[in-house]
Amino acid sequence: MLWMCLALPNGEQLIMTKREDGKETRKRLLKTACEVFAEKGYRKAKVADICIQAGVNVASVNYYFGNKQTLYKEAWQHVLENFQEPVLADTAGGSPQRRLRGHIQTLIQNFTAGGDIGLFSRLYLMEMVNPSGLMQDAWHEIIEPRRRELHDIIRGIAGPDVGELDIRFCELSIVNQCRMFVTIKNSDLEYMLDQPLKPDLIKRLADHIADFSLAGIQAVGKRRS
Repeated sequence: MLWMCLALPNGEQLIMTKREDGKETRKRLLKTACEVFAEKGYRKAKVADICIQAGVNVASVNYYFGNKQTLYKEAWQHVLENFQEPVLADTAGGSPQRRLRGHIQTLIQNFTAGGDIGLFSRLYLMEMVNPSGLMQDAWHEIIEPRRRELHDIIRGIAGPDVGELDIRFCELSIVNQCRMFVTIKNSDLEYMLDQPLKPDLIKRLADHIADFSLAGIQAVGKRRS
């Protein structure tokens, strides 16, 4: 407190600078952790390696996050919060059919994007291969609203008489078609499609998945009506 008094009238600005430095350190540490966890997975990633790459003291993880588990959860939270919204702006107020198309387009954009958004695919694949058991809370908080949105879109297309399990089967079918961009190497996709995986081809593939899924949902609705 004495130090703060002696620093006045410039003390307030000095304190702000220290806080801003702390924010930048935390931000840099979190971003580096995302990269390391995406590359090595939770179990193989070492706190010391994260700190070295971030250019911070190894005690910084404990100071800003408490422990490695919390750092991992916050890394996931950071990546998931950078996910694009599941319904694109130009389809949000449209019919369930248009909203389904927007949802699928956005899922595939998220799975194929670079930068912070693209980290999701790599983290997700690592979590699938070597589950940490730490993701349930973040998954429910961030992903569940998006899953619910897709569920309601499918319900709007299939109709009220279709059973809940059939709706969830449709959810799984759609998500796993989009998830191939995470689980299948680009080189394998290019081999199967016999051409480079360029943005226009990804867009066409997204349209195909939307058409295919829409026809399937409608078929389920007719079968149950």
